Order: sequence, then structure tokens, then C-alpha cells
Amino acid sequence: MSFSLSENGALTMRRGGGGLVSGLAGVTGAARPEVLWVCAALGEADRAAVRQSPDGRLDQAGHDTGGAAVRMLDIPVATFHRAYNAVANSTLWFVHHLLYDTPRSPHFDARARRDWQSYEAYNAAFADALARDAAPGAKAAIQDYHLSLAPRMLRDRRPDLKIVHFSHTPWAPPEYYRLLPDDIGEQILNGILGADHAGFLTERWAAAFLDCCEQLLPGARVDRTARTVTRSGHVTRVGVHGLGVDAQALRQRAAKQDVTERARALREQVGDRQLIVRIDRTELSKNIVRGLAAYRELLTNHPEWRGRVVHLAFAYPSRYDLPEYREYTAAVQRTAKQITDEFGTPSWDPLILQVNDDYPRSLAAYGLADVLLVNPIRDGMNLVAKEGPVLAERGCALVLSREAGAAAELSEDALMVNPYDVSQTSETLHRALLMPRAQRAERCARLAAAATALPPQRWFADQLSALDRPPLD
Repeated sequence: MSFSLSENGALTMRRGGGGLVSGLAGVTGAARPEVLWVCAALGEADRAAVRQSPDGRLDQAGHDTGGAAVRMLDIPVATFHRAYNAVANSTLWFVHHLLYDTPRSPHFDARARRDWQSYEAYNAAFADALARDAAPGAKAAIQDYHLSLAPRMLRDRRPDLKIVHFSHTPWAPPEYYRLLPDDIGEQILNGILGADHAGFLTERWAAAFLDCCEQLLPGARVDRTARTVTRSGHVTRVGVHGLGVDAQALRQRAAKQDVTERARALREQVGDRQLIVRIDRTELSKNIVRGLAAYRELLTNHPEWRGRVVHLAFAYPSRYDLPEYREYTAAVQRTAKQITDEFGTPSWDPLILQVNDDYPRSLAAYGLADVLLVNPIRDGMNLVAKEGPVLAERGCALVLSREAGAAAELSEDALMVNPYDVSQTSETLHRALLMPRAQRAERCARLAAAATALPPQRWFADQLSALDRPPLD
């Protein structure tokens, strides 16, 4: 997605089933938004909506857009599929999350090159829309790995605009980034460097981007002190903008009746047993199978917990049109069934696995959690690690992967694990369950304070403010 806004613009988004999503409302306190939101149609319902308006402006076709002008792009289905699934989600996501089984993949052949051409066309469609509709001197905020090329394309079309690009994923270190074909890797770096400001969630990801520019991009000059990259006379600042949660909005949503009802049902289901909660998409990087394996090892090595603990594992469907994700969801379900078959009794279900998306139920589970397990292989931030401590009614212990971006802010009060070490994770779950209630509550309060220190409004406003800094020589 991308946004174009005037100097006093504002933006509102609503939460969906993914990881980013928080209300980016009232960024500058403007009474009326002056925003153009450009997005792609995701299905036939979206495409039908676009066709009701000759230029794709949903706000002019009678749709509720929250007050902002919304242009939805009707990108050809084949182009969208190749750009979004084959390149963005099956290539760039895999590179930045270090997910490849390298003896078998990646495999860049003629088909992959065709897919890349679609990715170029997809990015060009966004750049064209912004170039056509953005006001003179406007700010353009381009989001994430789906649109890595768009900043350069937009700068070529509209050099008067101030452009920021933000990466919500990790950034691969140079030795792994080299898995991309040399020309494609260079094109992505050069694309992001079309922005005036390139933002990342943590210092670690920003440093990896600078490393790639320095080692892999001919002609790039990296200034580590100023944190800038200069190429072909254009200077791009690199910034870190941590994303937290809006505590007030989150608590207000959790207080609604649908959440209260689900909390009551969950409590009746598990009784007074301790609860280990995880809430994730069935995304390869989320490491759900190893998390379940760690819980199985806990019950094997510490039989005293049998009958006294329940694991609530909410794994929402993700990218089900990709075969790797369908198989991973099946592996999650197989592992869960093995645990239930091995340890379950007529009076105790050790594991509750649900794979249907239910946001109110997730909020209810946060409130009931004694332990929150967040063990991704690699994550740009991971807002689950931040939302849970904010809503935990009695204070929860956070078992957190050192590879989550959130570890940079939460490690002091979380129980840190190596996400590949199942046995260590198992023993850490044991420690978390044994943690005295008072200590758990104290640590949770500090986690919640850290999680809310950089709410979404500030996160977005900081990116826009970075564009107001005077140009560098």
C-alpha cells in the first residue's frame, strides 16, 4: 500500500488479520484528512467496486472510506498473482526471513524472470497512480517489501515529491541477500534508495540494509555516522521507527461484549489451569511447529504439569494459495493431534488449537494468559509480544524469541529463547509457569510500558517528520 498526503494530512486504518495494522489516526491532528490511499484490489469484490468508478476512486463511488480518498488499482489478475505471491511472498519474504531450504530453492529460471517482470509492472502501477494524483510537493509514504521498486519509479516520475519507504519485515544480511540474482538484488536496493527516507523497525534491520548497500550496490557511498546512503547524487536517510501498540484503543476493544463472551467460554473450557497462549498466522516464519514440539517436551519431561496446564494455540490461516503454507498448516494440525492423542484424558484436553480467524477470541486469550509464547524464526517486530502484556489481566510471562524485532525493546523483562532450540524453549516454558505471580505481574507491567512507548500514531508521524529535515549536502 502507499499513501500520498499534504503537509497537514492524516490517515486512519483499521485492524485486519495480519501483523501490522493499528489505527494510524490523527497523525498531525488535522480536522479533515487530506490523504490519497492507493491500494490494490485483492479479489472480485474489490474489482467490482473499482469498476463502479471510472478512475478507481472508491470515495467517489459511494463507498465508506473513512474520510480519506482511496484509489484501488485493478491490476490484471495474472500480474497481481505473480508479483504478490511468486515474488513478494515466495521470494522476498523468504529472503528477508531466512526461510529457504537452500539445497532445493531458490531456483531463478526463465519463469522466475517472468514473475519479476510482473513485480516491476505491479510497482509501476502504484508509482503511476501516485504520480498522477499527488499534489505538488506532497509526501508519499510507501509501505513494505511488495513495493520495493516504487520509490525509485515515483522519484523518476515526480521529483518534486518527498518520499518515505518503510520496511515492516526484517532485512537480510548481505550473505543471505546474495541468494537473489545480482541484478534483482541491485534493483531492489536502488528502488528503496529512490526514497528520501528509508525506515526500519529496529537498528538491526537498518544496519543490515546499510551492509547490503555498502557491499552489494556499485557506486553507493554509506555514511554510518549520519546513517545515509548516497548514490548518483541522491541522498537517502535511513531511520529506525519502532512500532508499538495503542494501549487505550486496544483496551477499549478488549472491553467489548464479544471479547467478554469469548473469555467466559475459554475459562469454562480450561477451568483454573494455567494457560500458555500463542496467537499467530500459520506463517512459516512464526515457528508454530517447534513451539508445539516444545510444549510436548514440557509434558514429557515435567509430568507434574499434566492436567494443570492448557496450551491455547490460535493459528490463523495465511497465504493458503501457496503450497508451502498449506503443508505447514497441515503440519501444525498433525503435531497438535499427536499431543492430544498422547496426553489427553477424558477430563483434560492439553491443547486447544483453532485455525479460524477470530480477533475477539485472541483478545480474550491475551487477558487470560499466564504465559505468552512468541518464538518466531525471524520477525520484523511482532506485535503479539506487545499486545499480550498490555491485556493480561493477572500479568503474563513472555517467552520471546531472540530473533523477533520486539526483542530489542522487551528482552530485559521477557524470557528469551533460541527459536531453533526446542529443549531450551520447553525448559523456559517450565520456568515461566513456575514464576511467582507477583514477579510475573511486575515484569508484565514493564513489558506493557515498553510496548506502548511508541504508539502507531507516533510511528507514522515520525516517518513524515523525517521528510521535513533539511536536505544533506
